[in-house]
Amino acid sequence: MNIFNRINLLLHSIRFRLALWFEFILAILLIGFSGMLLYMQIQELQAETLIHLESKLENIEKTFGADTANPQQQGFPLSANDGDDTSLQKEDVLALYNPDGSLQKMWGAFTDPIGLDLSSVSKGDEHNPAIELLTLHNAAGRVQYIFKVVPLNSKNASAGYLAIGTPLDPSGKLGRLFVTLIILIGSTLLISFAGGFWLADRAMRPVKTIAAKARSISETDLSQRFNLSTKDEIGQLAETFDSMLARLESAFARQRQFTADASHELRTPLTIVNLETARALSAPRPVKEYQRVLQIVQSENELMSHLVGDMLTLARMDAHQQSLHQEPLDLSDLALDVVERLAPLAARQEIKLETGDLPEVTIFGDRQSLTQMLTNLVENAIKYTAQNGMNQPRHILVEAGTHPTQPLGWVRVSDSGPGIPSEHLAHLFDRFYRVDESRTQSNDASSPTGSGLGLAIVEGIAKLHGGSIEVKSTLGNGSIFEVIFPLCIKT
Repeated sequence: MNIFNRINLLLHSIRFRLALWFEFILAILLIGFSGMLLYMQIQELQAETLIHLESKLENIEKTFGADTANPQQQGFPLSANDGDDTSLQKEDVLALYNPDGSLQKMWGAFTDPIGLDLSSVSKGDEHNPAIELLTLHNAAGRVQYIFKVVPLNSKNASAGYLAIGTPLDPSGKLGRLFVTLIILIGSTLLISFAGGFWLADRAMRPVKTIAAKARSISETDLSQRFNLSTKDEIGQLAETFDSMLARLESAFARQRQFTADASHELRTPLTIVNLETARALSAPRPVKEYQRVLQIVQSENELMSHLVGDMLTLARMDAHQQSLHQEPLDLSDLALDVVERLAPLAARQEIKLETGDLPEVTIFGDRQSLTQMLTNLVENAIKYTAQNGMNQPRHILVEAGTHPTQPLGWVRVSDSGPGIPSEHLAHLFDRFYRVDESRTQSNDASSPTGSGLGLAIVEGIAKLHGGSIEVKSTLGNGSIFEVIFPLCIKT
């Protein structure tokens, strides 16, 4: 059964089909060439035979006189020396027909009448003979004859017809040529099929390597690569697969990291809720103690709700399911609305939140998602600026503008917070990433809290609108977040 499976796979393989198609095209070319060669040989034989027949007709006229209408009754000599093209040979046929087309007498290899078509012969025109090919049967089998029929004249009147015929290929040249061509075509096709299959198999070996390596790659091991050194189409395919595997490996790594980080972020508030409720239920407590526990549970519930909401937003962005109702919007108006809404929050932290220049910056976007983006940036600035002491600058500036030479608009949030170390700048927009991972929600009340998803959402919203985000930060001098969008060109 294994042998039959291998044969079945071989017959359905690409290399077999490639060799078969190559063989098919070569067979057409060889058959066409051989047919042309055979046709040219037939034409050449016909021309030579007609020349011989013409010579024999001239010899007949010399032997029996110019008036061939009354040949001598003793018959024509049919036993001339072999090799004499001007004399009749034993395989030749000579026939004399009456003016009405009936056979008068016939000499040569056949005694029975032969079916010559005399209607094509012009009566009285000796210079316009008829040429006809016939297949006759004798003791040796089927033989192809060529006949030349000329009209006979006697005293300016038709005396009948004289037909002389000879085998087209008495020596069997055409048969030998046909057999030779068949053998050559068969051997050439056999050798070419073997060579074509070998070349196709050699060309498809990298595909086997790719298939074998692909079968060994699993979800848990995406680090393998094909690393083919060839520069042909197969090498380009392998290089494309390598790039795809790199992207898949990176995507799976982000997914695993996202799952681990999400579990870690949810575990902390769940642990706090479990501990507080267990302690409250372990023994009767005063009313104020129950109120305190409920406040903690409510706070942790709000934190988890916010985290789940952020995760859902990112998941929709990844799946391209984030619904956007895009319309022309003034980016400066959105920035002003966000500043006015978050001004009380900044005031409670004794932070000065104000706006700079806000000219009209019209972009094409979704108001809700852009408001969320600006809110995340300003809230992030408030959280980190609040870390400064009272004798340090506590200032946040929100401004907008347009690029001087390109159709781009930008909105910028600048804070006077502690700044971000340069080694962290490349990872700021990674999910669940925090500059100081040692800080948690309960370790330091003065440290900024959050899930680490805010900036990732900001970057995702910017990309959904065809924009980008840039960050500049210096330790001790604050940070600047700038989001750049293409302008809405008015027509």
